[in-house]
Amino acid sequence: MRRTALLALGLGALLTAGSAAAEVQAADDSGFDVAGTQTIDSTAATVWAALVRPSTWWENAHTWSGKAANLSLDPRAGGCFCERLPRRGGVEHMRVIRAEPGKVLVMVGALGPLQSQPVQGVLTVQLETRGAATVLSWRYAVSGLREMKGGAIAAPVNGVISAQFASLGRTAMSRSAGAPRRR
Repeated sequence: MRRTALLALGLGALLTAGSAAAEVQAADDSGFDVAGTQTIDSTAATVWAALVRPSTWWENAHTWSGKAANLSLDPRAGGCFCERLPRRGGVEHMRVIRAEPGKVLVMVGALGPLQSQPVQGVLTVQLETRGAATVLSWRYAVSGLREMKGGAIAAPVNGVISAQFASLGRTAMSRSAGAPRRR
């Protein structure tokens, strides 16, 4: 599949919050690199506060339990982006390796179906203040794929992550506007 087709697939799944762009930066048989940027009409502090509460913005369909309310994120080195499952079960989606409130969050791990692969994934989220808005940039780089091929899954992964961050943007903007939080 050509790079432009991969880009179109990834952007097709993007739900915007302010101005946004996302793309497959690279993909081969063993991995991929996807990234996106969006401008959110909210302060970095408000975006950060929403970011570290994925239960308020992550989409239910992209959880193992079917309920985003089961997600939690401990924004400190060694902290867990985790999910509670029925019968006292749980999932560690990612582990925090760097947290600078209002600026950067870096986590390692495999999201969704990538958990069945011997991969290393790094998700970096950066926040930059521009006037009254915040530019959120993210990058998810994955290596070590065996059964799955990076060229085949990069665009769908890009679409899902883009949609999650678009939801985060909408949540942060609604908090800035004083709207009630989604539960």
